[in-house]
Parts: sequence; C-alpha cells; structure tokens
Amino acid sequence: MTTEAPIASPDALHWELGGTSRIPFAVYTDQQRHQRELERFFYKGHWCYVGLEAEIPNAGDFKRTVVGERSVIMTRAADGAIHVVENVCAHRGMRFCRKRHGNQTEFVCPYHQWSYASNGDLQGVPFRRGVRQDGKVNGGMPADFNPKDHALTKLKVAVRGGVVFASFDHDVESLEDYMGPTILRYFDRLFNGRKLTILGYNRQRIPGNWKLMQENIKDPYHPGLLHTWFVTFGLWRADNKSELRMDAHHRHAAMVSTRGSMGQASGQAAQVTQVSSFKATMELEDKRFLDIVPEPWWQLGEQEPAPPGRPKAPDAPSGGSEGHEVPSVGVQVPTAVMTTLFPSVIFQQQVNSVSTRHIQPDGHGAFDFVWTHFGFEDDTAEMTERRLRQANLFGPAGFVSADDGEVIEFSQQAFESKPQHRALAELGGREVDETDHMVTETLIRGMYEYWRKVMEAPEFKP
Repeated sequence: MTTEAPIASPDALHWELGGTSRIPFAVYTDQQRHQRELERFFYKGHWCYVGLEAEIPNAGDFKRTVVGERSVIMTRAADGAIHVVENVCAHRGMRFCRKRHGNQTEFVCPYHQWSYASNGDLQGVPFRRGVRQDGKVNGGMPADFNPKDHALTKLKVAVRGGVVFASFDHDVESLEDYMGPTILRYFDRLFNGRKLTILGYNRQRIPGNWKLMQENIKDPYHPGLLHTWFVTFGLWRADNKSELRMDAHHRHAAMVSTRGSMGQASGQAAQVTQVSSFKATMELEDKRFLDIVPEPWWQLGEQEPAPPGRPKAPDAPSGGSEGHEVPSVGVQVPTAVMTTLFPSVIFQQQVNSVSTRHIQPDGHGAFDFVWTHFGFEDDTAEMTERRLRQANLFGPAGFVSADDGEVIEFSQQAFESKPQHRALAELGGREVDETDHMVTETLIRGMYEYWRKVMEAPEFKP
C-alpha cells in the first residue's frame, strides 16, 4: 500500500538528506517566506508572550508591545481583568498609542479623536450625529452605524503564573495544551504562583533573522565554547549534569543544567579546560558575581498538579532561600533552565537571575529583543540585589549575552551573501530525540521539523 506524498508549498526549499540536519540559508533570507512565518506562527494557531501581570498592577495600567510585527496593548481594566488589543484605530488605521507604559482610563486616537475603553470597546466618535448649522444637520455617521461593530481588534488572552499570553486566533488550543505537560513542568517551576516584581529592562536590536535567537537558546553546544564566562566559572559547561526536553511537536524546549562545584573544574571534569574559551587566569574584581544562593523552588521533584491559571505555590518563600536547605538526594536541583516557547519567548533562570526574553521580528533580517528582569515579592533585599547583580551577565552588554548578538549578526551576513548554501546541525546525529547531555543539536533539528510541517502545508490548520 502506498500513500501520497504531501503537497509541497510553491516555494518549497531543498533540504539535503530530506531531514532537518542541514538547514538552507534561504530560511533566513527571504522576505516572502518571512511573511508566511508571521501568518502561520505569530497570527494563527499559536500563543505569543506579551508581558507579565506585574507590569500592569493597577486599573488603567497599560503596556505597549507586539505580537509578531503587529503592535498591541496589554491593559488592566477597572475590574482587574487583563485585555490585549491591537494598536490600530478602527477608523483610519492609525497606530495611536506611542507610550511604552502608562496609566489612563481610555485610549484616544489623535487623528480624529475616536476613543476606546481599556477593553477595546469604541466609546466615542466626534460628530457621530453630524453638526447642526443653519437649521440643518450636516454630515454624521450613517444611521445604522453601531459602535459595537467598530471596537479595536481584541486578542484572546491567557494568564498563568503571572505571565500573559495572547493570540489573534480565538480558536487556538488552551495555553496548557499548547505548552504540553513536559514544558509546562518547567514553566510552573519558575512561575509557581508567587507574585512577581519588575526589576528592569534591557532592549537591543539584533540584525539577524528571528529564528536565530530561538536556535541560540536551543543550542547547548555553544555556551561552553563561545562564552568565556560560562566555561571559566562553571555556570554552563559541556561536562555539567544536564538534560534536553521537548514538547510532543518539538517546537518548545527546555535546556537544563546543574552547575559544577563552586564553578571550578576538578578531576576528570578538568578536561573541559582544554577549550580555548577557558581562561585559567581570569578573575573577578567583584567576587559577588559568584555569590550564588540555591533557592527551594529550583528543585524538580514530584509535584501536585496545578489548576489552570494558578500553579501551586511552594511552602518556603523564595526570598528566604538563604535559610532553607535545598534537597539534594534523589531530587534534581538545576542551577540553570532555559525554556523556549515557540515562536516568541525565552524564559531564563541562570542561577539567581530570572528574566523573560521577548523576540520581536522586524523583517526577515532583524528583530528587537526585550529582556524583562524580575524577582518575587517575598525576596529579601539581599536576594533582589543578588538578582540584579547577576543580571549583568545578560542583555546587550552582558558578560555572556553580548557574544550571542554578535554571532547572530555575523551569521546573517553570511546567509545573505550565499542564500543557496546550508547550515549543518548534525552534532549528536540527524534524528530528533531528548537527551541527558549537551553535546548535541537535536533541539534545533526538532524545531525545524515543526517549522517544515507548518510552512510546507498547503493550508495551515492548527
């Protein structure tokens, strides 16, 4: 019995060997293909990150952000409900909100003064009933004009653990089903019901295709080679105890690592010092950068299932972690977990530094990258200072992350100059599997397996 081969899209790419271990440069360089990605990954069938509840704690608070390349506004209404609306006036299409953050009871488009409630409902239209002059009424909207038909575009919203997601597709699956049980476990470990506090932001523009940042955080191979800080001080090395996990579709992933003893190589693990990025003489002027305190919530053990929207909080407060013993026998206690939710966000825990990283595409060859550093309401002052200090590893000028921005830029330059070529992602083989080590590119192969399934389908049906 034979089955018909799937119908390829008109702009199908040539993938060497038929799998996803050899990635055509053209996936990064074609604007038409980029538009197809926006429609299929950002605007249909997927949830996208828009922010944290802690960014809009009060009624009337708002934050301007994006879903894909569309500007949206996350708001908190008077009743406490969170809404996400598109930043496009229903009248003449102006992008009316210019502030990144603020507090106001309504949004008014400056062009013609149409006004909207915080939930996006149209509430005011100047001269809707015309202007009376010389005994008659001039102009005005048609008699059948109904403000209810002209609200801002409203997105579907899901909130879990203080994190806000939105989708233009109101038929999208539940957020929990979208993540899947494997990734949900790591998400709930970080966002487990404690109230979040905002510590600050970093913003950078990276001249590279947006998928390269997803790849970067699905690539455990490079940190112990590219990043001198990581390999020298032991925060992320190939010899660390580790595991790589994926959802059933292979679109989301978690890279999990447990740091070596005090960050120093010892015994057989010392072989890692042979890589050129290891600097034996490198020392810190401020030793507090390695003042790392284990926290109770780091552990991965048997957990009671949490109800949708509100994971179960731990018994011990995060800020009091200095005074609590963290289980070490029979329980996994990762020191770093990097979780990628395709297509829009990365959730970072690197020792005591925690943040979200929002990928905001801008054409096929650039994206804005927004870091939101946060802590927890029950953190001590000492823990807050520690989180802020360790945040210096990340962001556009971070001791670690500055390297990533550069290699993505240089990669994009090469792709543009030779679009007919391909990249190689064959470390660990050509298949897609979860592993208990870092010496592999399996997560990248898995992501492109999903990418091909969606992009090559004649019609995308989530």
